[in-house]
Amino acid sequence: MTVTAAAAVGAGFALDVLTGEPPTEAHPVAWFGKLVAPVDREWSHPRLVGALATLVLPVVAAGVVGGLVFLLGRYDTWVGVGAAAVALYLTTSLRMLLREGLRVIRLSETDEGAAREALLSLAGRDASDLSAGQLRSAAVESVAENLADGFVAPLFAFTLFTTVSLPFAAAAAVWVKAVNTLDSMLGYRSKPVGWAPARLDDVVMWLPARLSALLIAQAARQPRALLRARYWLSEVPSPNSGWPMGAIAAVLDVRLEKPGVYVLNAGADLPSPQKARRGIQVVGSAALVAVLYAGVVAWL
Repeated sequence: MTVTAAAAVGAGFALDVLTGEPPTEAHPVAWFGKLVAPVDREWSHPRLVGALATLVLPVVAAGVVGGLVFLLGRYDTWVGVGAAAVALYLTTSLRMLLREGLRVIRLSETDEGAAREALLSLAGRDASDLSAGQLRSAAVESVAENLADGFVAPLFAFTLFTTVSLPFAAAAAVWVKAVNTLDSMLGYRSKPVGWAPARLDDVVMWLPARLSALLIAQAARQPRALLRARYWLSEVPSPNSGWPMGAIAAVLDVRLEKPGVYVLNAGADLPSPQKARRGIQVVGSAALVAVLYAGVVAWL
């Protein structure tokens, strides 16, 4: 089990690095989004509907994938390993995240209008009045936050459950991704149906957000970044996203801000193109460290 689990972790990461995201129409996360979409409307009891969707839909998605990995593993052990690796690959995202972050930074130097358009793939905020520095800030913030949401959280769940079996590991990663997808689609204050998805996502992301901050500090070889980040956590409405964003702000010694919502490291300047690119590089290195740790844990 140790060799196969480590192989699944390594193969899942390699698939992302080599191929990036599948086309949207062929991506299972997009298919799951189609299951969630009918929930996103007015209900007479929205919180109850949201709670039921939060309980049922992630479990269904996890059960389907875990069952498929189990059946393929019964047919052939290494086919099952491959299926588990694909599940991990489809629930994590790194190459596209880093690429889109770098694209916003590059465009912020030459075409701010195009940078505002490109930012839509990373951050759901109004970019119409953002300066070049604020665009780079948004890119760095989003990449750091998504390290936790879109990479460390499913990888952590997968690795944790390799101690049980690869089908359980794949199911765990899918469940975490499904919870995060529900939150990203429904978890807004303007949507009462999103109360349960948002609260569950807060719980699920508690540890991955803090692990991501640790990984960022380790990748940058700046352990004190975590101490600095703690002073800014109260600025961020989310109980979790402030950790990785604060860590990268401290590592780069830059000001990161979402106008009207929060400011991290207010005494510093907004990211220059050079510092913003270094931030993306640090996040990529942090992800690699996470994979190495996951491989070791799976092996053990």
